[in-house]
Amino acid sequence: MAATVTPEVLWAQRSSSAEANKNFIYLTINIPDVPPSNLKLHIQPTSLTFTGHSDSLKRTYHLELEFYGEIDPSATKINHTSRDVEMKLFKKELADAYWPRLLKESKKVHFLKTDFDKWVDEDEQNEAPEEDLSNFGGMDGMPGMGGGAGGDFGGIDFSKLSGAGGLGGGDESDEEHSSDDEDMPALEGDEAEEAEEAGEKKDESKAAA
Repeated sequence: MAATVTPEVLWAQRSSSAEANKNFIYLTINIPDVPPSNLKLHIQPTSLTFTGHSDSLKRTYHLELEFYGEIDPSATKINHTSRDVEMKLFKKELADAYWPRLLKESKKVHFLKTDFDKWVDEDEQNEAPEEDLSNFGGMDGMPGMGGGAGGDFGGIDFSKLSGAGGLGGGDESDEEHSSDDEDMPALEGDEAEEAEEAGEKKDESKAAA
């Protein structure tokens, strides 16, 4: 019988009171070797439910998140690779301030970590380079979307959403984004400490340069 586990989730964010395309959450669910046919993703304005099964690893991944604020499910962008599912979830309310945390409930959870590869401090986000989103596909016209309020993505060909790379085509980038527990940031909750750590890392890299 396949084991059911909670996958590791990485997140970062941007915010804007004027531009909707700069007001979003980066969310990455690490689920190695899960084919598109074994994915089910249900996105609602305040929550996300994900289930994926890996035949080779004999493992079922299940995740339920309740967000701190509302998002616009119809604007979600997705990229599926052989290692993970990456998403851009656009915040419904335009605001300059960051969400204080990803989840509604203020508690630490072992599977949720800050994505320092994508994280920038709130007061430095306007100077951050634009992310390359060429591999992301939108959700317009996808079956099962239920009018843009949410939907199940069971059986959808994610490779058609993922640009030229598609499923299994992102091995090189996967290596760059591989996660080692020793390199992982702090758990969800202490955002102030995380931001401070990120700033120290940036200062060290500038000094080394």
